[in-house]
Amino acid sequence: MTQTTTSSPSLLRLAGLPYFVIAFIARLPFAMMVVGVLTIVVTVRGSLSLGGITSAAVGVGTALIGPFLGAAADRYGQRPVLVAAAVLNSVMLAAFAAVVYSPLPESLILLTALAIGATAPQVAPMSRSRLVTIIDERMPRERRIRTTSATMSYESAADETVFVFGPFLVGALASLIAPWAPIVIAAALTLIFVGAFALHPTGRHVSATRGAGGAAPSAVSELFRPSLIVVVLGILGVGLFFGATLTALTSFMADRGAAEQAGLLYGVMGIGSAILALGVAWLPPRFTLHARWLVFGSILLAGSALVATASSVGMMTIALALLGIGVGPTLVTLYSLGAARSPLGRSATVMTMLGSAVIVGQAAASAITGGLAESTGTAAALLLPLVASAIVVGSGIANRLLATSRS
Repeated sequence: MTQTTTSSPSLLRLAGLPYFVIAFIARLPFAMMVVGVLTIVVTVRGSLSLGGITSAAVGVGTALIGPFLGAAADRYGQRPVLVAAAVLNSVMLAAFAAVVYSPLPESLILLTALAIGATAPQVAPMSRSRLVTIIDERMPRERRIRTTSATMSYESAADETVFVFGPFLVGALASLIAPWAPIVIAAALTLIFVGAFALHPTGRHVSATRGAGGAAPSAVSELFRPSLIVVVLGILGVGLFFGATLTALTSFMADRGAAEQAGLLYGVMGIGSAILALGVAWLPPRFTLHARWLVFGSILLAGSALVATASSVGMMTIALALLGIGVGPTLVTLYSLGAARSPLGRSATVMTMLGSAVIVGQAAASAITGGLAESTGTAAALLLPLVASAIVVGSGIANRLLATSRS
């Protein structure tokens, strides 16, 4: 199927423009879930700590089941896995809204939230896996590295955009309609657009490296190699950073009587991050992935230190702008390393592991930061993005040491 360099079509032509539109919208409900769950619980049940714990339950469900969904997609194809997940997740989102508004106990709220995470259709990692497989099997070898880098840049920019627009949309829908609106609309978007993503012609594709029975040529143990685990740890740190920053920023703005503006201020980081994520594709190859992780992770660490000391909205805005320079390129770098280190035939599993790490980090940090802000105050909560950034940089150093030991 590989064509010559001159006649080989682009990835855009191979996948089709409608694919990218559908895949972009289909990942929006996933970005709305954690914040939407937090918003409806805090508003209806009146407890920030319960909201944080409920958000964490979504992350736990994703962490426990997400990688198994990726493994099932690797073995049987993405279409049946995504269709089932879209239907089940839509039902669980609607059920969650009903439970929160009912007099049912908090334990049932947590159980339903866990089910939301467990059935979450992880469109972003599935899209990455789908596109990487197309690149590896249908493009000339000499174009694969550059195309993969550009693809990871686009995918990360798309993630950044929806993870900024998701909280903004949740806030707007909750304010204009009702606290249940973000959850119900997320359910509808999941059913329609995740369903369309599953049924897109590219969804029929199963890697040619699979055997006749669907078995991968690589062993499961290869998923636990230190070189891959350190990438999962790094991207978990990014997820922790997202959750800690948004929750701490909400507390920071609440102290100033403008909690509803936290999402808008968060957008300062997200917009810059998405733009810079796209720019990673044009970085020179001699600026290696190992070096990018350390450089952009260090920028993230410096911005987080500024967040911890911010005493005004103006200072916080500057800190968030600096964070935007670091977080987007760091995310692109980690996904690129994950793609490069995926065992043969297990790209969906690896990408789902990375996607799960982001969401569980976001949810866990939201719970921890929310509880800390409520019990100790905003100053303590503002330190947690710094801790998360330190995890990103620390895992980058470990990655560099692992690479050195192998050379």
